[in-house]
Amino acid sequence: MSRHRSRSYRITYAPPADDTLAKMDDADAFRAAMVRTLGRDPYGHGSTPVSTDTAERDRREATVGGAIVLYYVSGSVLTVTVVRLVPFG
Repeated sequence: MSRHRSRSYRITYAPPADDTLAKMDDADAFRAAMVRTLGRDPYGHGSTPVSTDTAERDRREATVGGAIVLYYVSGSVLTVTVVRLVPFG
């Protein structure tokens, strides 16, 4: 279990990710999956750091709701910012 598990993170979408989300047929289901998973534990849910540099620990990727999600975690303001979203199929 991650040390951040008890907090709730706000999910935001950078313009490229928001554009992709707007085109998804199941956008509402995806948003709900993000809140249930990365919104509760952005360092969990099978996520991995994008870089091996420990200073880049907050730059992560995970698979959520049928999409690969590239995101940044801000612990100081409890926000997960999705910067890239790649839906499967």
